[in-house]
Amino acid sequence: MPERIVELEQVLPLLQETVSRGNRFRFSPKGTSMRPMLIMGRDSVELIKAPEKLKKYDIPLYRRDDGQFVLHRVVKVGQSYTCIGDNQFVYETGVRPEQILAVVSGFSHNGKHYAVTDLSYRIYCRFWHYSRPVRHLLLRGTRFLKRIFS
Repeated sequence: MPERIVELEQVLPLLQETVSRGNRFRFSPKGTSMRPMLIMGRDSVELIKAPEKLKKYDIPLYRRDDGQFVLHRVVKVGQSYTCIGDNQFVYETGVRPEQILAVVSGFSHNGKHYAVTDLSYRIYCRFWHYSRPVRHLLLRGTRFLKRIFS
């Protein structure tokens, strides 16, 4: 069957019905906020119904108050959640449980499928999270050098 490109808003009722029945919903996210884990146009995620309480490193699909859909990793759990994309350096605080639509149970990256329970994925999450300050400094240094030499 040929692939069709549709906006998430168009399939939101189908997504909600699918995961509420205990089934999985697969889609290809757009944007660059979860690079390098998810590459737009190539990789896909598999969503399931979100548990009552998310855990650190879960990746929920949530909807911001402005209506935008977001797929970012939880890095702090409290009354609300703090999330951030793998390719970002600014934390999003105050993500409320009622904003959560589903949670990632697995994903396909470069043609290979990974479950969020895989050891390699769990190691990646921790490495990527704890290396954020160093990666940020390296990025700033690279930008500085490009400005000087261009």
